[in-house]
Amino acid sequence: PAFVFLWQATPNPGAAMFYFQTEALGFTPEFLGRVALARSVAALVGVGVYNAYLKDVPLKKMFTVSAVLGTCLGLTQLILVAGLNREWGISDQFFSLGDTVVLTVLGEVSFLPVLVLAAKTCPEGVEATLFAALMSVFNAGGAASAALGAALTAALGVTEENFDGLFALVLICNLSSLVPLLGLRWLDEADGGEGGGGG
Repeated sequence: PAFVFLWQATPNPGAAMFYFQTEALGFTPEFLGRVALARSVAALVGVGVYNAYLKDVPLKKMFTVSAVLGTCLGLTQLILVAGLNREWGISDQFFSLGDTVVLTVLGEVSFLPVLVLAAKTCPEGVEATLFAALMSVFNAGGAASAALGAALTAALGVTEENFDGLFALVLICNLSSLVPLLGLRWLDEADGGEGGGGG
């Protein structure tokens, strides 16, 4: 549970990016709806990718690769914030849509190992209770993530009208995604528990 909380609790710049997209880039509700649809489809693709190619990958390796790759790909948001994509001839809408799809696929691939971890550490007979507890921890981590993101947003002076600190905000939030790697030793304990159960 501690690792799950840590995995979810890293700060998120989502609210600030939403204001940036709508106020600075002028994304319309219609376009944001298309992004939401693309995100849903990408999530299904992520499930398919994990089930087809990654379900047998060891959890520790899976979390490590997900964290590092997620951080690297998440940094592509800095391109949008800095406007480099326009210099390269890529529209904000196209870049944002592609970025969302890729990050959502990766996000789904990195979430499914959390469920696998729950299954591996669950004692027989208390599956429903443990799953409910794990989802509570997962949601608590998400709430902590939003709170930390909001605190960082305020500290850096980012508002719906001032995006001067948005680059630093996105950078800090993405680099913080590597922090959960410090808790990977807890996965060794989970693997040890599974081995002892004679499963």
